[in-house]
Amino acid sequence: MHYVFIPGAWHGGWSWHPVGHRIREAGHGATALTMPGLSLGDDTAGLRLSDAVDHIVAEVERRDLREVVLVGHSWGGIPITGAAHRLGDRLAGLAYFSAFIPRPGESMAAAMGPMEGFITDTVAASPDGTIGLDFVTFQQSLMPGQPEPLQRLVFDQLMPQPGGYMLDALDLPGVHTLGLPITYVLAEDDTALAAPGTELAARVGVQPVLVPGGHEALLTSPESLAKAILST
Repeated sequence: MHYVFIPGAWHGGWSWHPVGHRIREAGHGATALTMPGLSLGDDTAGLRLSDAVDHIVAEVERRDLREVVLVGHSWGGIPITGAAHRLGDRLAGLAYFSAFIPRPGESMAAAMGPMEGFITDTVAASPDGTIGLDFVTFQQSLMPGQPEPLQRLVFDQLMPQPGGYMLDALDLPGVHTLGLPITYVLAEDDTALAAPGTELAARVGVQPVLVPGGHEALLTSPESLAKAILST
């Protein structure tokens, strides 16, 4: 198998490196992708959700990867859902980690309910069409209970998220219609999801596999997460 890791909002492929190293040590291929606009110095102008989906598909095809398992964290559940419909026989399965499972036509912003207006207004007011994340929100929502030096270190890696990634939606059937193995891994202390993890897992017809930690468990509990991904 070759595992292709897609990060959540504001994150890059670096966030999957601790898990990816363990996947490789277990004898599998592992590639972590950073979406367009989320590397230092990238141009974010005009980026839409379709650009993220296109990037995943293009990289899998460019590298000629086969037996691919797409793995998405948080927001990354949306573009892997889109890419899954286009990768055909290159794809062997999907794994969602504390990830959003979109309903047809539902954007990340819409799924966040009362926050949708704030996200839309923030993106509209931003000179480069992005939305950032402040440290207190990150600390309390995404990485609560961790030592502040670690929180600061992770926070300093984050980049503003292209607004189109949050505002656009897929208009596709659910991935369960593709007939592929699907895994949903849930961090048991995650408080940052747009809906309960059990509900999100049910959207793809599975029960969640629990791992210790919160939303950033890919960094704080990579051993457990790697084992969960490989065991399903």
